[in-house]
Amino acid sequence: MTPLLLSSFTATTCLGRGLTATRTALREQRSGLAPCAFETVDLPTWIGEVAAVDDQQLPASLARYDCRNNRLSQLGLETDGFADAVRAAVERYGRQRVGVFLGTSTAGILQTELAYRRRDPASGALPDDFIYRTTHNSFSLAEFARDYFGLEGMAMAISTACSSSAKVFAAAARQLALGTIDAALVGGVDSLCLTTLYGFASLQLTSSEPCRPYDAARNGISIGEGAAFALLERVDRARAGDVLLLGAGESSDAYHMSSPHPEGRGARQAMEAALRSADLAVDAIDYINLHGTSTPANDAAEGKAVAALFGDRVPCSSTKGATGHTLGAAGAVEAVICALALQDGFLPGSPGTRTVDPQIPLNYRVDRKDAAPRIALSNSFGFGGSNCSLIFGVAP
Repeated sequence: MTPLLLSSFTATTCLGRGLTATRTALREQRSGLAPCAFETVDLPTWIGEVAAVDDQQLPASLARYDCRNNRLSQLGLETDGFADAVRAAVERYGRQRVGVFLGTSTAGILQTELAYRRRDPASGALPDDFIYRTTHNSFSLAEFARDYFGLEGMAMAISTACSSSAKVFAAAARQLALGTIDAALVGGVDSLCLTTLYGFASLQLTSSEPCRPYDAARNGISIGEGAAFALLERVDRARAGDVLLLGAGESSDAYHMSSPHPEGRGARQAMEAALRSADLAVDAIDYINLHGTSTPANDAAEGKAVAALFGDRVPCSSTKGATGHTLGAAGAVEAVICALALQDGFLPGSPGTRTVDPQIPLNYRVDRKDAAPRIALSNSFGFGGSNCSLIFGVAP
């Protein structure tokens, strides 16, 4: 693929709002995880909750979109000057030439959960003020962003579980290559809800302690929420030191509804496709941000795939011990983390990990390290074998 410029980017997670909070926490190897105290949830688990989401008020003209997911979206968009960068792109290219490509797993499902509590006791009907299309609906996220900036062009929501907001980069890159758009707002937002927390607990995938990716004693995930965005433009606007999207690879191995292929077949296919897309050999990669959910099966499968392709040469880590697993937002959150690592010159560590699993033969970093990576690969793998790997680099 033709490289693309990340002309602006931002991330908001339990580590804090924006790039400064994110980079500071990563450098200090701090985690934002805390014991679960969300809504009425009664589970012995830790989560990554974003502060002050419900303090957000959407513009009156967009009140129909009001839900936790879109409030979190607004919080993220209005951070690090990102909204201003989008508006400047609209001025350059026009309202029909800036596309919207956003990923989410559960979108505004919390709004339905809250509405269900207020259903009519006789008929069971949901309250009249509940609007499915603009809240719970997955497309609500993309439609909200399009209306927020007054855009008139293409908009797409991708919901492929935990690969959702990695795949938006690939989708946007295809449209930019086709010439249907001149810039793309990409990213992902996922917010906490009862369905997610109780659902993963029912699958016995949540941990009763902060998650420990790639640890010998790892025993489950810590669910988080987050909003992360990037503005993709053609590379002719790039300056030395800017972050570029160099390649994107996708696969769908469909091995199992919720378990990865034990040898990481789909993961390896996605990484190989990303390398082909970027026209790079395996020895060009300086850092890998692993999917690293902290479940026994997922880390083992991904580890086998990475080891088979890269051996133990490339430093790698999972940052989910810092942010929690932000599900549909994870791909975009970790894309931003890779961008910070490339710009700032460091290799992120793995908060929460104590003893790296000796059965997974990777160059796994527990501690942060100052370095000068030039090219980074980020993995995002979803339920059902929907996989995506992205490669980022620094403009010369």
